[in-house]
Amino acid sequence: MNTTKTLLLMAALTALFMIAGQAMGGQQGMTIALLLALGLNFFAYWNSDKMALAMNRAREVSVAEAPDLHALVGALAARAGIPTPRVYVVDDPTPNAFATGRNPEHAAVAVTTGILQVLDRYELEGVIAHELAHIKNRDILVGSIAAVIAGAISYLATMAQWSMLLGGGRSDDQEGSNPLVMLVTMLVAPLAASLIQMAISRSREYIADATGAAICGHPQSLASALNKLANYNAQRPMNVNPASAQMYIVNPLSGGSIAGLFSTHPPMEERIRRLMSM
Repeated sequence: MNTTKTLLLMAALTALFMIAGQAMGGQQGMTIALLLALGLNFFAYWNSDKMALAMNRAREVSVAEAPDLHALVGALAARAGIPTPRVYVVDDPTPNAFATGRNPEHAAVAVTTGILQVLDRYELEGVIAHELAHIKNRDILVGSIAAVIAGAISYLATMAQWSMLLGGGRSDDQEGSNPLVMLVTMLVAPLAASLIQMAISRSREYIADATGAAICGHPQSLASALNKLANYNAQRPMNVNPASAQMYIVNPLSGGSIAGLFSTHPPMEERIRRLMSM
């Protein structure tokens, strides 16, 4: 069901881009905005793992440094049917974890030092399985595509804004369009694109929970881990760049207190309920 929801949200985002492009930039404006977004997000996608790990101050650990963690990641990766990702640790007492990488062959899993102290083995299995699910489901790719379209809509709005401020002329394919409609679209389209992009992120989290539960074989352990992580992160938010907050298994900034529509993470109560129902 969540896969279907993701596809519908992607279709809605694409349709919004077409509507916004027609209202604000015509065919030429749409092309320019899409090329700009593609260029920036292509670079980000290709270097997503390096950027994410550096942004979160993650350090790679060897088998000798963390034999149990490596053994756990390797066993779960084999069960998931993907190559074993590189293993990183973030020196932070707040328990959390994230995965990154453009595909299963170029992926990494990072955990905080706090999560290794707070969770028991089965709960940690559930968390690692969730992160491997993101890699297996190629969620970085899905998120990158959504970012390209949402970014293109934002560029269109910026181009339209400057065009109006500078009194730019109208192109032939914009002839007869309503300036009021263009203004409303310019203001509403970027917000709508952001909301859809966040909804896609929430949908992928549900899918990763379900896939992760299947990989580790005990949904209740992942549910227990999520409950612990949410409580710890609410009490002691992590000092992370807000741009990377959506990568973590639970919101590292506020513990999920942001209003639902503007959150990249689903409600924790619903995530736990769905896992327990499995």
